Amino acid sequence: MSVQIRQAGPADVPALHGLVAELARYVDALPHFTATVEAYQKDFEDGFYHAIVAEDDGRVIGMALYYFVYSTWKGRMIYLEDFVLEPAYRRRGIGQRLWDTLQERGRERGCKLLKWQIVDTNTEALKFYAAQDATIENNWLNGKLEL
Repeated sequence: MSVQIRQAGPADVPALHGLVAELARYVDALPHFTATVEAYQKDFEDGFYHAIVAEDDGRVIGMALYYFVYSTWKGRMIYLEDFVLEPAYRRRGIGQRLWDTLQERGRERGCKLLKWQIVDTNTEALKFYAAQDATIENNWLNGKLEL
């Protein structure tokens, strides 16, 4: 096994979509996952989001999907939307390599902050982020409005 970490390209979009579907299934939220592969493709090509992938023998087995936003308190910020690694590849340092590459992308763009959300039932993710010395905030509530 020689896992490569690289920037995603348009051909990776179906695999990104599939990994997010698996995440939605894992956190018991699949009915809420309505984005299509076609929407993913268009938005990727429009530069609306970016991704870093982990690839084993030509197959995408993990990814960090992110975009750049602005924090009025800190300035430039990178936002991690989804971070997924197939279960068979966990605890082998691959997630750490994706995480480190994500931070590099943020620093390259002058970002001062990396933020993300975690569903509170995803205990594996919570353990990973705790090992990164990340701060898990509990004083902010998330709002949303369907458009």
